Amino acid sequence: MNIPMLDLKSQYQSIKQEIDQKILEVVASQRFILGDEVEALEREVADYSGAGFGVGVSSGSDALIISLMALGVEEGDYVVTTPFTFFATAGAVARLKAVPIFCDIEEDSFNLDPKKLAELLDIKIEKRDMSRIKAIIPIHLYGQVTDMDPIVHLAEKYRLKVIEDAAQAVGAEYPGDNGPKKACTLGDMGILSFFPSKNLGAFGDGGMVLTNDAELAAKLKLLRVHGSRNKYFYDVLGGNFRLDALQAGILRIKLKHLEGWQQQRRERAAAYHRLFQDSGLVSEGFVQVPQELYKDSEAANYHTYHQYVIRAKDRDKLQPYLKEKGIPSAIYYPLGLHQQKCFAYLGYKEGDFPVTEKATREVLALPIYPELKPEQQQFIVNGIAEFYS
Repeated sequence: MNIPMLDLKSQYQSIKQEIDQKILEVVASQRFILGDEVEALEREVADYSGAGFGVGVSSGSDALIISLMALGVEEGDYVVTTPFTFFATAGAVARLKAVPIFCDIEEDSFNLDPKKLAELLDIKIEKRDMSRIKAIIPIHLYGQVTDMDPIVHLAEKYRLKVIEDAAQAVGAEYPGDNGPKKACTLGDMGILSFFPSKNLGAFGDGGMVLTNDAELAAKLKLLRVHGSRNKYFYDVLGGNFRLDALQAGILRIKLKHLEGWQQQRRERAAAYHRLFQDSGLVSEGFVQVPQELYKDSEAANYHTYHQYVIRAKDRDKLQPYLKEKGIPSAIYYPLGLHQQKCFAYLGYKEGDFPVTEKATREVLALPIYPELKPEQQQFIVNGIAEFYS
């Protein structure tokens, strides 16, 4: 059975006429950088997410960089995040010559642990270097929002800024103290990635910063065009962080279908849950299925399943076995950022973040997308069961 890890070709075929028409419209306009399409996408994504402002940028990675720039993060400043994430999160901090400060994750969610964050901030106070911490970047990994209320309370207490890394969690909801809100509206800013494999993916790179702060939105728009308010006159040092109109037009079409796709992803996840339970793999301790933190409403979009990630016993033997059977999988992520060679200068060592390190040895992402068929899911789970039997 031929099962792709992600089937973007089928997605394209399902909306081909709409996409092709939009591409031709943009080509006919001959306006390719920023412009009406980008402005329309910014409004639509902001409205969808419940944010006041959207600023389209060149990628999710650049969205992180420009957000930190807008907050004035500079050389020597500290920014707290987790070591269990894609490189871009800590990489954006380091690019500005600031210092990534890592904090371990929760076992169940893979997201920043608020209790460990509180402990970390207490230690920084004791060392009298609390003033160097400027921001916290929680990552909404795999499509589920971090437990944000305690993090926001800590940020308010210590006067820190919060940038949500929602690159994998567009549209994911959080049932907070003030009622349900979507990712990117819980902190000072939130970033999205439109990398092709994301739930809302472009035909190339793209990203967006969302905020409710008009002043921050204006600063972001200034920074994305080299810091120029008037052509060839530069107020601040910015960069080329612009989103192009072709990507914006494509994303506007896809956004209309996003909620339907999110629901189908949740349905595929529920099917996996049932199959793993019925197989006995969960009860026998071979596999742990993704844990959903927020379950008070079946209709809520609390987990968008950008990835369906299991914890698997003997993961590094299981994965090649599945590959031989034609079952694709991926490891997000095989090494904590604190263990990466490029961050050796930070001085972390193995054992500093045990929950992260345990996750790197166990996580395995399985195919999940709206076009995934029930028989394909059955084949995948059967293959995993055969390995353990």
